[in-house]
Amino acid sequence: MRSELLLSCLRFAFAAIVVSFVAFGAVLPARAQDTSKPADQSGQAGQDKDNKKPSPAVIVQKPAEAVSLLDEKSIIFPDIAASTKPLSAGEKFELFVDNSISVHTVLYSALAAGVGQADNSPTGWGQGWDAYGKRFGGSLASNASGEFFGTFILSSALHYDPRFFPDRDPSFGQAVGHSLKRIFVTKSDAGKQVVDIPGLVGPLLGEGLANVYWPDRNRTAGDTFYRYGIDIATRAGGNFLREYWPVVRAKFSHSGSAQAARFSETRTGQ
Repeated sequence: MRSELLLSCLRFAFAAIVVSFVAFGAVLPARAQDTSKPADQSGQAGQDKDNKKPSPAVIVQKPAEAVSLLDEKSIIFPDIAASTKPLSAGEKFELFVDNSISVHTVLYSALAAGVGQADNSPTGWGQGWDAYGKRFGGSLASNASGEFFGTFILSSALHYDPRFFPDRDPSFGQAVGHSLKRIFVTKSDAGKQVVDIPGLVGPLLGEGLANVYWPDRNRTAGDTFYRYGIDIATRAGGNFLREYWPVVRAKFSHSGSAQAARFSETRTGQ
């Protein structure tokens, strides 16, 4: 049990420290550029206001929620939304599969198995490479079970959207708040905010199914609910990573494009 608590702390600390510094480095320059634009366009905006009357449709229209969408699905976090279009049941099944074998899931399971191995948790699996393989496989399997029930079965039946919609240019406090809120609140396929029943019930069903292959001494109700609590708690750290991932990805994509452009200019000059 101590290993699982330590793992949750390590995961959230990694998210809070490393990703936030990288993300702020990408966000702050962009914000500085954005703040200069309204001043330059204020004169033109005043002229447009005098010449044109506001459209009634624009007046009654509610502002769209500011979210940051990926240009394509991520292999690291497949559940980060790349569009606002609702997912079909087949697409939710595909997302369940992608989440179960994503880079993020595999790395987390490897880390969880390593920490469990160091602390001999669960005790029923002992030590050695065989034990590490069982811990690694058990972590992957329990996560896949939770994804199957939450991302596919319950989300399809209730018409909920299992994707994560990051805020656009969030501050540190906003990112933490949205990461915690997303544990309990999600969107329906119609775009309404609803209680995240699939996200809360899915992991519990997954941990219950994990008792089929978990060691006999670690199949108690207390152990099951403890693992479920760790699953819910560590989602906050994962959500924090998802919150800043579009910013980090755009930062590295921009850097890569700039390097390619410089390389092309160098070859042209030769």
